[in-house]
Amino acid sequence: MKTKTIAHTNGAPAAVGPYSQAVCMNAVQFISGQLPICPETGKIADGGIAEQTDQCLKNLGEILKELKIDYCNVLKTTVLLSDIKDFNAMNTVYAKYFQDDPPARVCFQVAALPMNAKVEIEAVSNRGYVVPEK
Repeated sequence: MKTKTIAHTNGAPAAVGPYSQAVCMNAVQFISGQLPICPETGKIADGGIAEQTDQCLKNLGEILKELKIDYCNVLKTTVLLSDIKDFNAMNTVYAKYFQDDPPARVCFQVAALPMNAKVEIEAVSNRGYVVPEK
C-alpha cells in the first residue's frame, strides 16, 4: 500500500501555516496554494497583479521542478483573486506559463488572501501524464 509523501523545496516560500508545499500519492501531486511570496525575502512581490501572478507561477514551477515534472503535468489549477477585476491581467500572465494544452481551471474572487496578496494559485498534477506528440 502506497503512503503519501511530502515534497519541499527551498526554491519556493515555506508554508505560512500547518500545511505542506505538496503532497504526493502514487502519480498524483496536490500542490498547495502559492502566494506571490519571494522566497529570498519572505515578502509579497512588488508590483500589481501581473507581478504577483508571475511570482505565484514561479513558485509553483519550483515545486514542480522538485517533483521532477513541469507545467505540462498540471491537470487543474484553482486561482483565487482578491478582486475579480484583475482577471484579465492575471490571465495574460497565466497564459505564458500554460501555452499548449492548458489545465482545467477555476477562478474565484475571495474576501481576502493571506499577507494581503492579490492572487493565490494551487494545482493538481500527475507524474504519469505524457505530452502527446503533435
